[in-house]
Amino acid sequence: MMHPEMPICNTCGEQVGFVSNGSGVFVGCHECNFPICKACLDYEIKEGHNACIQCGTPYDGSLTNVAEKEPVTHTTMAGHLNHSQDAGLHARNISTVSTVDSEMIDEDGNPIWKNRVESWKDKKNKKKKSVAKVAKEVQIPVDQQMGEKQGSTEANAMQPLSQIVPIPKSQITPYRVVIIVRLIILGLFFHYRITNPVESSYGLWLTSVICEIWFAISWVLDQFPKWCPINRITFTDELSARYEREGEPSELAAVDFFVSTVDPLKEPPLITANTVLSILAVDYPVDKVSCYVSDDGAAMLSFESLVETAEFARKWVPFCKRFSIEPRAPEFYFSQKIDYLKDKVQPSFVKERRAMKRDYEEYKVRVNALVAKAQKTPEEGWTMQDGTPWPGNNTRDHPGMIQVFLGHSGARDIEGNELPRLVYVSREKRPGYQHHKKAGAENALVRVSAVLTNAPYILNLDCDHYVNNSKAVREAMCFLMDPLVGRDVCYIQFPQRFDGIDRSDRYANRNTVFFDVNMKGLDGIQGPVYVGTGCVFYRQALYGYGPQSLPALSKPSSSSSCCCCGPKKPKKDLEEFQRDSRRDDLNAAIFNLKEIESYDDYERSLLISQMSFEKTFGMSSVFIESTLMENGGLAESANPATMINEAIHVISCGYEEKTAWGKEIGWIYGSVTEDILTGFKMHCRGWRSIYCMPVRPAFKGSAPINLSDRLHQVLRWALGSVEIFLSRHCPLWYGWGGGRLKLLQRLAYINTIVYPFTSLPLVAYCTLPAICLLTGKFIIPTLSNLAAVWFLGLFLSIITTSVLEIRWSGVSIEELWRNEQFWVIGGVSAHLFAVFQGFLKMLAGVDTNFTVTSKSADDLEFGELYMIKWTTVLIPPTTLLVVNLVGVVAGFSDALNKGYEAWGPLFGKVFFAFWVILHLYPFLKGLMGRQNRTPTIVILWSVLLASVFSLVWVKIDPFVSKGDSSLTQGCIAIDC
Repeated sequence: MMHPEMPICNTCGEQVGFVSNGSGVFVGCHECNFPICKACLDYEIKEGHNACIQCGTPYDGSLTNVAEKEPVTHTTMAGHLNHSQDAGLHARNISTVSTVDSEMIDEDGNPIWKNRVESWKDKKNKKKKSVAKVAKEVQIPVDQQMGEKQGSTEANAMQPLSQIVPIPKSQITPYRVVIIVRLIILGLFFHYRITNPVESSYGLWLTSVICEIWFAISWVLDQFPKWCPINRITFTDELSARYEREGEPSELAAVDFFVSTVDPLKEPPLITANTVLSILAVDYPVDKVSCYVSDDGAAMLSFESLVETAEFARKWVPFCKRFSIEPRAPEFYFSQKIDYLKDKVQPSFVKERRAMKRDYEEYKVRVNALVAKAQKTPEEGWTMQDGTPWPGNNTRDHPGMIQVFLGHSGARDIEGNELPRLVYVSREKRPGYQHHKKAGAENALVRVSAVLTNAPYILNLDCDHYVNNSKAVREAMCFLMDPLVGRDVCYIQFPQRFDGIDRSDRYANRNTVFFDVNMKGLDGIQGPVYVGTGCVFYRQALYGYGPQSLPALSKPSSSSSCCCCGPKKPKKDLEEFQRDSRRDDLNAAIFNLKEIESYDDYERSLLISQMSFEKTFGMSSVFIESTLMENGGLAESANPATMINEAIHVISCGYEEKTAWGKEIGWIYGSVTEDILTGFKMHCRGWRSIYCMPVRPAFKGSAPINLSDRLHQVLRWALGSVEIFLSRHCPLWYGWGGGRLKLLQRLAYINTIVYPFTSLPLVAYCTLPAICLLTGKFIIPTLSNLAAVWFLGLFLSIITTSVLEIRWSGVSIEELWRNEQFWVIGGVSAHLFAVFQGFLKMLAGVDTNFTVTSKSADDLEFGELYMIKWTTVLIPPTTLLVVNLVGVVAGFSDALNKGYEAWGPLFGKVFFAFWVILHLYPFLKGLMGRQNRTPTIVILWSVLLASVFSLVWVKIDPFVSKGDSSLTQGCIAIDC
């Protein structure tokens, strides 16, 4: 039985236990009370380590004596933090330089954590034995490491926590066969297209062939990462049986939740509050949950609304757990149009639900009053209740702020039970410093949480993504806490699901094809990409360490050295080999504890020196020590009295200077889509990720459903991809040396950064139908019977691939069609602008600022769908629509004048034009709005561009052969 107040062994992470007679806590060293259990101490003595690794005092013979004085305890940070009523804002007295505390240095002047790293090899050997023992008990073969359930196990053997459910062969085999057939047909199709040019319109033909080749490459990049999709199921009951034994404290791993917000006027505080409330009420041990809210706008409105939220949580959390309601975000729970009495048997439920709804409405009124008050900022700035100015009045120049609510020593719920810890964080900002937007805010939360709680796992959510499934964390732990599956897993990604989207999903906001098709395919390779929210990270992976299963660097054999070069030649070769290997490993700047045996004594002492760690992690000895604790928990040297000051220090604006933050560790900088970069770096280090799709969606969020906001959201994503393409982290050339990123995984990452460039051939291809109709030319010559077979085969293979994809993935044909439509809409608008803006930003230094997408809490259902906001992104697709409609009218007019023989060639051209118009039809509906009205400026610009284009084309007519005398004479006759 585990005792929460008992010291934790610094070597194995288990409680040190009692002496043999059970009369007291075991103490290995009476000089410094260094925490170590009896088994680890015996192991140290057996290996020849006869002195305390902290103070150096030799162990004596009476190692089982009872401690006479009070033992050194290792309680959670909650036991040392002040009450929420007394904590106040710790916004002043910020230290600019962090030095090593006297408690952290032994009598020889060496840091304590340095000595701890020296014993890592012994610790690792013990851990390997422990894992081997568990593997023997579980009896799962190596080829089933990812959770496949064994058919027959012994009665007392532990069951796996997850299982892979492969796609049935009857579904996946035909799918793969059609992909190969389609690839062959594409080759034959391009052979025909290239060997049969259209001489009368060579320019049109060449343009179309180039575009089609690019489309084929894009299809290959998108299709083949879906070659081996898989499904997974989890066994949360087995997780509870293994780690939550009756009568014993829970052994589930702790989780730190991150919620990030910037501007409360654009991201309503009520939405952020619902996210926080759903986290506090999650079905997980309260002492294992901490919620950190990052207010990157330093808004007093966010702080005051969080104060109200903490107070309301005292009522809401026990109500949720008593009646097991779902979801546990009150706004969405009370707005459900379902029978809320289903499965409820307590007679008091109706009465308490009615009372809770009234309390929530009163809470909403208080929060809305704060929002109304914040609409106009006072000239002298905001003032707190005690009369002091709000430290964040200047959002670009303010100190760091931390406030702790709830938790072990904070306010309890109305039933007297402990609540999860809630921490408000606003990092310091000063002029002249680069703050790196969301990625910088997330890295600040990583450091703060490491100092205060240091949970081994981190779950990050956007402020508008609430916990829809209270057991979501348990679902993730079925992978992360499995000793076989979780060894090389860096994160668990959940799919994004959304509320408030119109039934037809006009602009493909749900992204069902991506989340239900592409991500399942990646899960069968090296894991899904990180999508920015709804993700559970292993903290050590964020610190840049490699996975445990990573093979150690092998030393080159001595036989490879020349015998005449003397003894120094092998040493030089070894140094060069290790230097090149570390550069290829992508985590060379970070000390990889798993490869310690491959370094000589000098290199080892250099790597574990304080200077090496500070160059990587920054000038905080408390934080550095926390990075060496694989299983989380607070460091032994942590001083509760200075913990808040240390937390303030690690969020100072200059902390990351000359460190690896944003380069090799934490969220990676260099792109507005920091999520893609962060996941990519982890996969390159050899980690894998897992895609978890519970039956009940884990998280739900809001999405911009009107056309303008949706396009600007897509523009931001595409711009981030262009930035990555033009950076050193481009998957085309980054990470090849390590050899840890699988080929199909690399193709998927290449697809994520090159897809915006498809906009260039797509715009050209969508313009071709109008040109063909206006000039009477076409991009394809008269078809032979063989050519007709290739065209027909290509169309049939495209349709068959889609049908089989629908069959194994479960997406509907409507969702597939909406995705196809928005691929064209986004490609000819947002992606096109992103390409030009990306080149301007990366090459010319012209930065583009993006506003946060508005997430309105309007009561009018789908009212936002019909809003139209003027933006230049609307011009290209509108122009394409007008040009193609004009072309169709011109084509029919020309056919009427020429007679029935012109109707045959017209059919192919009109079909081509209608292909473009049908794909842009949702865009056309979005322009019309509810009242079928389009902004005048959009109509004027589009008509003007279409008219100028048509007139110039008729005047120049470049695709008409100059040798076509009959046509020339016809034109002269018309002019006469």
